[in-house]
Amino acid sequence: MNRREFSRLVVGVSAFPSAEARVSNSVTIPDMTRLARKIRPGVFESGKHNDLTDIDGVRVGHATLVEGDSIRTGVTAILPHRENIYQRKVPGAVYVGNAFGKLAGSTQVNELGNIEAPIILTNTLSVGAGVAGGVKYVLAQPGNEKTISVNVLVGETNDGILNDIRAMRVTPEDVLTAIADADAEPVKQGCVGAGTGTICFGWKGGMGSASRVLPPRYGGWSVGALVQTNYGGLLMMNGFHVGEALGAKLYPADGSCMIVVATDAPLEHRSLYRLAKRSVFGLARTGSAYSNGSGEFSIAFTTFKGNRVAHGANGPADVKVLSNDSMSPLFQAVLEVVEEAVYSSLLHATTTTGNGNTILALPIDRLWAVLANISHA
Repeated sequence: MNRREFSRLVVGVSAFPSAEARVSNSVTIPDMTRLARKIRPGVFESGKHNDLTDIDGVRVGHATLVEGDSIRTGVTAILPHRENIYQRKVPGAVYVGNAFGKLAGSTQVNELGNIEAPIILTNTLSVGAGVAGGVKYVLAQPGNEKTISVNVLVGETNDGILNDIRAMRVTPEDVLTAIADADAEPVKQGCVGAGTGTICFGWKGGMGSASRVLPPRYGGWSVGALVQTNYGGLLMMNGFHVGEALGAKLYPADGSCMIVVATDAPLEHRSLYRLAKRSVFGLARTGSAYSNGSGEFSIAFTTFKGNRVAHGANGPADVKVLSNDSMSPLFQAVLEVVEEAVYSSLLHATTTTGNGNTILALPIDRLWAVLANISHA
């Protein structure tokens, strides 16, 4: 079943979510802070902002497109560092959990082991615009005047229920806007950028992010994740079936989830590929159904300066790489950040109407009550 066929089934079906869940969210900001702490998974401490920009040098920007009754889409850009990315490439890898998707640029990344342009996220039919905008950006950077080949990673999910995706509204200029918006401030989450029109577990999804810092005995490295949530299943939080408690049933929609993982640990392509693989496993903790038409992709890179690849470099490279045995704490951390980033995308999202459909936000006040009952059980 494709997204357009499924959209005819979503509206009017009380189980997605239930009638009891159709209430306004009335929790305060302090309540939201306590709620976030209550559902925070794992054992490692969060970074300063608890998002991807806790990894030094990483910047995130959005271009959000909300126009008329039918356009609910956008672009999110991730820049690995502040220098010329093409001239100072970062080690990277792409892991494909389910290849039902259009991730441009992935084959070269896995062949050469590095990323040379901003990472772009958008909707399914705007991948071409994402590539064009990314290429324009790279060609315009000082020092790239003779560049004639650029590999831009562009990931997507299908926002065709809330967004008139056939209008192909996203342009290369919107991609440039998202890149220009990128900064190291706390990441804007929820219904912004590439998450403007996404759906997760039948509720409004969006962009979400989280980070972890390993203790000194494990190297003190940081790991962050940014997710574009647009997939189905039955929501779980910290192992509890909260979706079922909120009256929802299995939401079988296809749609995909894009994951971007950043770390400052000294890794190379092979280790980053292993890290990216574990990040997709983190979706299972949230109740993902991994449906046939839901593409799950993870992009991982390191900002470790000593391992950057100078464009045109020849000869042996002097790189540092963590041992295999040192990877386990990073694997634990990436599971934690992906799980929490999914929760964060739901907690920050708001009820959205577009393209003739309305998708409700996760009922935070009822979620609070469910979690309180679980803690007292």
